[in-house]
Amino acid sequence: MKEAPAASARNASGKSTKADKDGAAPPKLLSGGNPQIAKGYGDAPVQAYIAALPAWKSEAERRLDALIERTVPGVQKAVKWNSPLYGVEGQGWFLGVHCFNRYIKLTFFRGASLDPLPPVESKDANTRYFHIGEGEPIDEERVARWVRQAAALPGWAG
Repeated sequence: MKEAPAASARNASGKSTKADKDGAAPPKLLSGGNPQIAKGYGDAPVQAYIAALPAWKSEAERRLDALIERTVPGVQKAVKWNSPLYGVEGQGWFLGVHCFNRYIKLTFFRGASLDPLPPVESKDANTRYFHIGEGEPIDEERVARWVRQAAALPGWAG
């Protein structure tokens, strides 16, 4: 498997500097605030994504990533379409993460089967969303419950 690009360096305020320690340019933040990260499989591209996020989003996504790893031992990870995906081998992807300027969106691909339902509807009848805004505490117990349930369902093949 190809190694993921190095994450960008950060200054004391949490903003990316012009280049990382290897001299590579930091990932570009797209118009909605999501970092542009090359497609890749495994933990390394997901960690590069997390490192490229602005300060509060990086910390929140770092906590989410750790929660997912604790909740689903052996979870499969990838970055596709500039977004981390989490899955179970042989079952597909159960969760996607995408950052916007004002919030982080968790996409539960089979969210309509979760109890309680994640609060935000989708055009797709099976999909439900959960948003986390800056300064909002993450209800780790509720998110872990959704993650546990979602990982037990057939996932999205993507």
